[in-house]
Amino acid sequence: MLLCEWRDFSTDAATYTLESFEEMIGDEFEAMMFEEGNDIPSYIWTVNYVVIIKRNTRMYNDISFTKIPRNPACE
Repeated sequence: MLLCEWRDFSTDAATYTLESFEEMIGDEFEAMMFEEGNDIPSYIWTVNYVVIIKRNTRMYNDISFTKIPRNPACE
């Protein structure tokens, strides 16, 4: 499901709000995608990046973010 409005989500380690996400990534939110049955998004689009969210589950539920430039400049 693709959402164009922010939906807060949490792990065992942190709660992610629009403000905390934009501060951490350093860019402005545009959309997020949730796969069926998940309460944590799989992808978040910002103005300049596609952010891939990977789940890290060992002792507790946590996630990591990978930023990929949306429009890389070729010279």
